Amino acid sequence: MSQLRTRFAPSPTGYLHIGGLRTALYSYLYAKKNNGKFILRIEDTDQGRYVEGAVEIIYRTLRETGIMYDEGPDVGGDFGPYIQSQRKNEYLAYAKQLVESGHAYYCFCTEERLASLPDVNGARRYDKHCLSLSKEEVEARIAAGEKYVIRQNMPTTGNTTYHDAVYGDITIENSELEDQILIKSDGMPTYNFANVIDDHLMGINCVMRGIEYLSSTPKYNLLYDAFGWERPMYIHMPPIMKDAQHKLSKRNGDASYEDLVKKGFLKDAIINYIALLGWSPKDDSEKMTFEQLKEKFDIVGINKSPSIFDPVKLAWLNSLYIKEMTPEDFSAYAAPWIEDTYLKDFDRALVCKLIQSRIETFAEIPEKLRFLVEYGTFDNQLYTNQKQKTDAALAKEVLPQIKQAFQAVETWDNQNLYQALVALAQSLQMKNGKILWPARIALTGLAATPGGASEIAEIIGKEETLRRLDFAIAQLN
Repeated sequence: MSQLRTRFAPSPTGYLHIGGLRTALYSYLYAKKNNGKFILRIEDTDQGRYVEGAVEIIYRTLRETGIMYDEGPDVGGDFGPYIQSQRKNEYLAYAKQLVESGHAYYCFCTEERLASLPDVNGARRYDKHCLSLSKEEVEARIAAGEKYVIRQNMPTTGNTTYHDAVYGDITIENSELEDQILIKSDGMPTYNFANVIDDHLMGINCVMRGIEYLSSTPKYNLLYDAFGWERPMYIHMPPIMKDAQHKLSKRNGDASYEDLVKKGFLKDAIINYIALLGWSPKDDSEKMTFEQLKEKFDIVGINKSPSIFDPVKLAWLNSLYIKEMTPEDFSAYAAPWIEDTYLKDFDRALVCKLIQSRIETFAEIPEKLRFLVEYGTFDNQLYTNQKQKTDAALAKEVLPQIKQAFQAVETWDNQNLYQALVALAQSLQMKNGKILWPARIALTGLAATPGGASEIAEIIGKEETLRRLDFAIAQLN
């Protein structure tokens, strides 16, 4: 094989779905691992489904994630144009070549006739009705302005076999292949036709795509054979499932890259996780940088079985990346979730320090810290902690002393506040937990919070800390 050339050929029909991004990622990684080229092509032949702005989303997502293409509509290359609608005239010429060789034919059937064909299990199969039309009749009907499509003339006997790098040899009975449309009545090619022509003209010799194309690939191979072109290498990938029964689907509104970013997931974590949806490295490692993915990726690791998109695992992986961020990077990234909420009223550095190691996604920040502004009556049973051996009676005893200890603190920061609580515990000959637990419950009214009493007190300030302690003491009396 000459230099490896892979491609990502999305349709601009909305956001970039997770499955599409995985196809782009694998195609990029495989090309780079083999010193090949990765090409972006926009397949916009279905103008009815075109969504304004979708092409820009594709460009932006690939750039942001580091899946940078060597050739494409906005970067150029030797095999352009890289937008199918700009190649319209090429497809008709190739379709006519197939007509001349008997591998395709003109079809003038109306929608009414097609609708009258027998319905077999919810599908109407074309019956080659127009295959027998003479060349003269075809020319006369075209000259008369009749609408037509060009269909591929599929063999009706025998079978077609090809090899897939993941699933092995695939054989399909030719009798199962319908005479698919190559050129639509508006003169535009169908996806099934255009992608074959473009892949050949662009020198694509490795096609990576979803398993849904596994059974239709013989149609494409028959086109390659009809033209006398070399078939590409095929690598089909397992589906990404929402659960055991349902595929992750763009049409069902399932996750896109930009959705996940808005939900507080980091780019690196998203790409890392997507790489694991259908592939695993030889060493079974899970957390991998982009550079490590380029080093480790191998098609041998692509699985045959479906992968389930697990938000819990993605969140866990995301938390690992969050913990590794520098305080400066974390603060900068967290800014939207802080500036757009009540949190902007607090010291950002303190907020970030409190929350960085205690979240899995950035979107959790406002809710996890809501206790900073929302405080009121709570259940005194929260003071009960068997491990710390605390309860409401102990809290009633120590909270007034905690208030006194805090009142005496001159420099209001976590270190001095914590030392004040530890010193109180020592003076009362108690374990630290017997002071720290009631203090945190009194300041938050919650069983679980990010950060301890001294960290929280530092953020809410001395006045609010003493006010809350007064409230908690009054609630115990």
